[in-house]
Amino acid sequence: MRPLKMIAEMSKATVHMKDPEHLEQILESIKDSGPNTLQVISDFDMTLTRFAYNGKRCPTSHNVLDNSKLISKTCQAEMKNLLNTYYPIEIDSTRSIEEKLPLMVEWWTKVHNLLIEQKIRKDQLTAVVKESNVILREGYQLFFHHLHELDIPLLIFSAGVGDVLEEVIRQAGVLHPNVKVFSNYMDFDESGVLHDFKGELIHVYNKREGALLNTQHFQEIQSRHNVMLLGDSLGDLTMADGVQDLQNILKIGYLNDKANTHEHLHKGMHTYKCRYPFSHYFSHPAVEERKQSYLDSYDIVLERDESMDVPNAILQYITRTQ
Repeated sequence: MRPLKMIAEMSKATVHMKDPEHLEQILESIKDSGPNTLQVISDFDMTLTRFAYNGKRCPTSHNVLDNSKLISKTCQAEMKNLLNTYYPIEIDSTRSIEEKLPLMVEWWTKVHNLLIEQKIRKDQLTAVVKESNVILREGYQLFFHHLHELDIPLLIFSAGVGDVLEEVIRQAGVLHPNVKVFSNYMDFDESGVLHDFKGELIHVYNKREGALLNTQHFQEIQSRHNVMLLGDSLGDLTMADGVQDLQNILKIGYLNDKANTHEHLHKGMHTYKCRYPFSHYFSHPAVEERKQSYLDSYDIVLERDESMDVPNAILQYITRTQ
């Protein structure tokens, strides 16, 4: 029986494919290689987390902070002003990536400096996350636990705030040893107050596995030549760039609804992800307007699907040994 016929979840109304035959070839090749050759690379906000719940938008890792009592009204206003200045540059089709890069880094840095000025305490993050409306997608437990049981590395890339992201996963009880997060982490002083951000700034243009060259994680996954990639924007497709000796990559894309999302900044044929506060003030393209570009780029497109049903079913299939 053909692979897609064996995976019942692939018949869901939310599932779209441009080339089913090519997809089946990828599935069979990964399955034949075995789970010890597989790694999973995923975005976090609006990919592992829900886009909406009961008709209301769910927050990103940045929004969890922005919407909390930790951020003053003055700081929120300043962040909005930065958005009005830099966002037009982000979506300016006349500028090259090389031209935008230093300006985007400048924007991220200013936002981080504003957060530092808020004197956020490390011991406040647990309560902030608990009080937020961030929700992991339905079926997340099976997704995380299955990967953990088979010791399949899960690399989460995020241009958001790593401390918040990890706290979300920790509170959900799925921060297993096989999970690695590549994001912007806060640096707290001896009294537990935010005074800086650690390491290199993570933004949309360096969010890829190649950025982990020479790290311990990179050494651990050198034999993992097959990739399942999960994202919700076309910009997420670069996350597997740098995977050594890549043999197969299965790309699953969540095509989330419109409704003032700050995730999808449409520029020509490309959609880049923005993790900045208040970008939900801008309007963004509807699902149908983005659908074809997603179908051209992802092997599987999940339209308005708030669950992990399809990724879970595919994982069960390709890791089945019998």
